[in-house]
Amino acid sequence: MKKILICIAVLWFHQNVASQPASKNNLRFSHLATVWDEAIPLGNATIGALIWQKDDHLRFSLDRSDIWDLRPLKGLHRNEFRYKWIEQQVLKNDYKPVQEYFDAPYDREPAPSKIPAGALEFKMPANTKIKIVQLILETGVCEVEWDNGMQLQTFVHATQPAGWFRFRNLKEDILPQLVAPPYQDEIKEGGEVNSLVGDDLARLGYKQGSIKQQGNRITYKQEGWGGFSYEIAVQWQQVNPSTIEGVWSVSSQYPYKKINSSASEVTDKRMRIGMEKDFASHLTWWKDFWSKSSIRLPDSLLEKQWYLEQYKFGSAARRGAPPISLQAVWTADNGRIPPWKGDFHHDLNTQLSYWPAYSGNHLEEALGYLDHLDENKANYKRYTKLFFEKEGLAVPGVTTLDGTEMGGWTQYSLSPTISAWLAQHYYLQWRYSMDKTFLQNRAYPWLKETCTFLENITVKDDKGFRKLPLSSSPEINDNHVSAWFLQNTNYDLALMKFSFTAAAEMAEALGLTKEVARWKKTLSEFGDFSITSQNELMFAATLTYNQSHRHFSHLMAIHPLSLIKWEDGEKAQSIIKNTIALLEKTGPDYWCGYSYSWLGNLMARAKDGEGAAKALQIFSKAFCLPNSFHVNGDQTKSGYSKFTYRPFTLEGNFAFAAGVQEMLLQSYAGFIEVMPAVPNTWKDISFRKLRAEGAFLVDAQKENGTISTIKIVSEKGGTTRLKLPFEKWKLASAKAITIGKSANGFIELTCKTGGFVILKNDSL
Repeated sequence: MKKILICIAVLWFHQNVASQPASKNNLRFSHLATVWDEAIPLGNATIGALIWQKDDHLRFSLDRSDIWDLRPLKGLHRNEFRYKWIEQQVLKNDYKPVQEYFDAPYDREPAPSKIPAGALEFKMPANTKIKIVQLILETGVCEVEWDNGMQLQTFVHATQPAGWFRFRNLKEDILPQLVAPPYQDEIKEGGEVNSLVGDDLARLGYKQGSIKQQGNRITYKQEGWGGFSYEIAVQWQQVNPSTIEGVWSVSSQYPYKKINSSASEVTDKRMRIGMEKDFASHLTWWKDFWSKSSIRLPDSLLEKQWYLEQYKFGSAARRGAPPISLQAVWTADNGRIPPWKGDFHHDLNTQLSYWPAYSGNHLEEALGYLDHLDENKANYKRYTKLFFEKEGLAVPGVTTLDGTEMGGWTQYSLSPTISAWLAQHYYLQWRYSMDKTFLQNRAYPWLKETCTFLENITVKDDKGFRKLPLSSSPEINDNHVSAWFLQNTNYDLALMKFSFTAAAEMAEALGLTKEVARWKKTLSEFGDFSITSQNELMFAATLTYNQSHRHFSHLMAIHPLSLIKWEDGEKAQSIIKNTIALLEKTGPDYWCGYSYSWLGNLMARAKDGEGAAKALQIFSKAFCLPNSFHVNGDQTKSGYSKFTYRPFTLEGNFAFAAGVQEMLLQSYAGFIEVMPAVPNTWKDISFRKLRAEGAFLVDAQKENGTISTIKIVSEKGGTTRLKLPFEKWKLASAKAITIGKSANGFIELTCKTGGFVILKNDSL
């Protein structure tokens, strides 16, 4: 009987939750996009391509994530570049100099900035029409077919800095042309130029690079600022009279850095290896990626969007490459500098982009983010001493590729708590992996230096509580002097409380008794959150939540920081419900797409499945282009926001994926809860290998409205609790796990490394 149960369980997991995305979740169109931001996206976090049609040409917009103009922002580092000076200006109510010195240059100057690489174009035969365009998620391949039988298959290799293309059934020659960005175009005067619109690339002042063709090879070399240069190369071969195949690459080189293989060298090597062998290794990577987790939902819209977000995450997040910036490897191909310079916004954007990595079981990809932060730590410490004049670790809210500050609204671009929000990602990487080496060598050192800085920067108020000299709440009151508060905002307070809480937990895990006591003592010196008499979180003690705003900065304590948890009881539940109710009552006039993604996560934390699904459905329907890119504004103009613009940024996409995962699995409260926030109408649900804190992998199935099976695998050993979703259960199979007695709706699992348990609903 036991063997039969095991066989049934194994068969169920293979049949109901396949590890690859279904074909129904592919992108599929009857035409190529005619604008770059609706193109088919391909990428591997180092290089990327957008496949679309420009006039009568098939166009590959090419990008590389480390192509940056890194010149210092003109006028930023004046003698006034000090937190103390800004505090003095705020106290004098003389804020115009601050705006002029720190904010205006960000809009006024074209650099520093991410810049595009260039493009490949193919002249299409006259009088041909598209039959089908599709992105196959399982393989990371874009396919195009024309009505004359011509076909294109193209992909960006999953691990190599190269992209392949193959045209078959050609009726006439189709050869690539290399198109350079317009660095020498006429500068358009009189039009709107700001951080959202982007400036002309010509304002960078580059001498136009050279394009050279020799036989079946084209190269383009471009010199940028300060000795930086990049190269694009493409070469191809005629396989037979009706087939050509080729490979392209983009390389970069900075002075005083390790010499990279040039794009020409890369394409030479890939051509010798061949497309078929490269495709095989490409498929191996994607097969492994898709094996990490999968879901099946009765809501086809949300399921498809989740798989599209997983695909983009796999295309944009990788160790050995820069982390996800605003547009990652899909920089705008419109002759302009990208919106917000395509930079690293650490006051929300980078953080939200990595939310889905943890429960989505993509910890390896998430490490690319932390690798970047560690690599730039010396630069951050320089900034900490220069601007704050303190020891410890602070990080600019807006940075270049190498972590250098870029200016902008000082309340957020120079906020003192940025390193604290980044610290949460070190904490989550540890909690979801239980990697003690990572904890000791990377996570705890980051928290320790962050907490040291916060100890040094905070002062005592007249009640003896710690406070920042100046506090803010992104991006409340925009860039006005009133955006600075003389008492802690709930945003800053939550981040500081989280940092000391996490530092104490980490120190305890490492057996550092004195440091545990230090962090707990400092934590006790912070006051309570500002809450109205109706149990609603405020921006600060002097400002209630009174305005529609895209950034839910006042409720960080609920999500993502988990300082106020539903599981804490009636008082906490009242705060969560009432704060969300006020958020909805005030309305979404000035929300953007990521606001709905964040709301989906919040609703899931409030155990409101219907509310979570609704928020995420609105995101998918109204704030995404046909290719799934999040574009900030309401594209349906249905009243979901007064913003109807379309700047493309990625954080809303990835926060959406995290929201779906929060509906299916939660473990932040010290136990595993399966499907804690799904709509009652969702009768049949399944997921495989979602990850819980403690390094547990969880599979589950719901059938006809009832959870029927749960599987938990312990990756590192340890103890966890499972909140039982059924009154009666039976053990289908177990190995290296001891099951404690059921009590108060929970069971305790004590696990050895590699142990697993499969529980089934005994009422079915």
